Amino acid sequence: MRKDNQKMLKIALGILFLSIVLVVIYKVYSLKLSVEDIKNYVIGFDKIGALVYILMFSLVPLTLFPDSVLAIAGGLIFGLFKGYIYTTIGALIGGTISFYISRYWGREMVKKLTKEKLDKVEAMINNRGFIIIFLLRLIPLFPFDVISYGAGLTSVKYKDFLLATLFGTIPGILVFTNLGAQSVNVGSNRFYISIALLILLFIASIFLKNKFISREIKNDIN
Repeated sequence: MRKDNQKMLKIALGILFLSIVLVVIYKVYSLKLSVEDIKNYVIGFDKIGALVYILMFSLVPLTLFPDSVLAIAGGLIFGLFKGYIYTTIGALIGGTISFYISRYWGREMVKKLTKEKLDKVEAMINNRGFIIIFLLRLIPLFPFDVISYGAGLTSVKYKDFLLATLFGTIPGILVFTNLGAQSVNVGSNRFYISIALLILLFIASIFLKNKFISREIKNDIN
């Protein structure tokens, strides 16, 4: 009887959580936020603007809002150093939320939150844990949230997931926040360097995806 009650409670909480997520997603996409919109919104909170920004980044997994846009806004608002710190904190919190949503509510809940196929990501992480999460984090072409949800479905330890996320996101967060920080200096050498770094990041991402990740997928299938 107690198990039945716990199951019903879990289902009820899942439905409530999903309803909240759907409302949040609708609100975010109906606003059609741009980098400038995010900047004005965060600045409007004055002294607690950094906290609001971190909270926004933490909730990205629930909205599927492009985290790169938010990271660029972070650089624009706070500059490279603070923007990187705040974005990293938000990314770790957001990744943790996704990880534990998968771990406690399972695949069916994750399917409702994302339309991405998790099978390949899940298989790679299950077999090689830390190193695969680290490599996937280095590749912006792989959606941040899908990696987090996929990791939660595997047996990987949370500590390994967190450390791989922390170190793997360093290049991407630095490039996007730097782009935002230099966007106030359009036409300067620093701005063009930030664009060049963004292009280099995507070239490196494509190389890693084609040379390593694709090979790992084939190995897992075979």
